[in-house]
Order: sequence, then structure tokens, then C-alpha cells
Amino acid sequence: MNELFRLSGAVEHLLAIDEWLSGEPNELFAIARLWFGKFRLCGEDVRELLHDGCPAACVNDAAFGYVNVYKTHVNVGFYTGAFLEDPYHLLEGTGKRMRHVKIRPGSDIDSSALGELIERAYQDVKRRMQNNPDL
Repeated sequence: MNELFRLSGAVEHLLAIDEWLSGEPNELFAIARLWFGKFRLCGEDVRELLHDGCPAACVNDAAFGYVNVYKTHVNVGFYTGAFLEDPYHLLEGTGKRMRHVKIRPGSDIDSSALGELIERAYQDVKRRMQNNPDL
């Protein structure tokens, strides 16, 4: 499956996302800031926007990841997560395409493994775009 989730209006850096990431409770938003920062660092072609009220990262206009803050946890999500190699079994969800990693304050998350997953999602979307430029 090579479908991409396209979002129009993504820009290089959106100040509204910085404002969103500075929300309260700080304990949860600090987690979101950390991981959205990892999305931002994937490559020079990463763009961002607010989608459904939360920060989303794209390669140009093809979405690959997002963060969202809930009452007791943060989701680090992947738009093509169902197709990503997940050797550390971090991904949750049963959707047709999307998966997420749920992080609770104080939980023991394998930061290296989640960083690899973010990079894998970025590379996956780039590959899909190269293989099917008309998508």
C-alpha cells in the first residue's frame, strides 16, 4: 500500500506549534516538545502544521508523524505506522494505517528505539513519495 496522507498548508516552522507545545500541564507538554523536536530534526524537507488541533510533521505535504497530549499521556503517532518495522514493539493501535506510541510521565520509554521509529517513519514517507510521485 503506497497511499500517502497529504495535508496542505505545511510550512517550515509554525509559531502556533511552539505556542501549542508550551501548554499546561508542563509535564505532558514537555514530553510532546521533546518528541516533536525529533520529528523536526529528520531533514530539511520536514514541514509542519496543526492538524486536528495537534502538531503534525510532513515531508513537503505528506504527513508522517504527530504528537498529541491527552489527560494522562502523550501520543507520538505515525500516519503510516501500520507499515513500519517495529522491532521493539512500541507501536499501539489497530487502525488501517495509523499507529502511535503512548508515553506517560515517569514511564520508562526506550528513547533510542522511539527515535529510530521516527526516523523510520520519515524515510518511509520519502520512499513512498519517490516510488509514486503522482500520489
